[in-house]
Amino acid sequence: MRPDWDEYFLEITQVVAKRSTCLRRQVGALIVKDKHILSSGYNGAPSGLLHCSETGCTREQMHIPRGERHELCRGIHAEQNAIIQAAVHGVSIKGATLYTTTFPCVLCAKMLINAGIVKIVYQTGYPDKLSLDILKEAKIAIQEWGK
Repeated sequence: MRPDWDEYFLEITQVVAKRSTCLRRQVGALIVKDKHILSSGYNGAPSGLLHCSETGCTREQMHIPRGERHELCRGIHAEQNAIIQAAVHGVSIKGATLYTTTFPCVLCAKMLINAGIVKIVYQTGYPDKLSLDILKEAKIAIQEWGK
């Protein structure tokens, strides 16, 4: 059976997530406009740096719970990488939709708002109420896939 557009793009995010080098959670993200993929990203260490699989997970070593203290991590989030890739290649993402395997954290939410993302379609939730609150305040459409 042919997948609808949301299912199609979300399946691609799962493949993108396979490139992740994070030891805790593999996340993939796509930025899409007019049914065309503008950029993609996955979470992991910045280009040229050692991966967490080589250095160990800083967050695990410091006993930091999931959903807290995002700044204490070697990695960049999938959504951040997708935004950065669009910028590096000179692609405007204003008015686009973010497809992601995991609901964005508050840091990513703020970036997505300022980048002009108008809709977020995600597969799995994330424990960050502030993220949800500011995305709603910014009037960004939020859709959990399958619901």
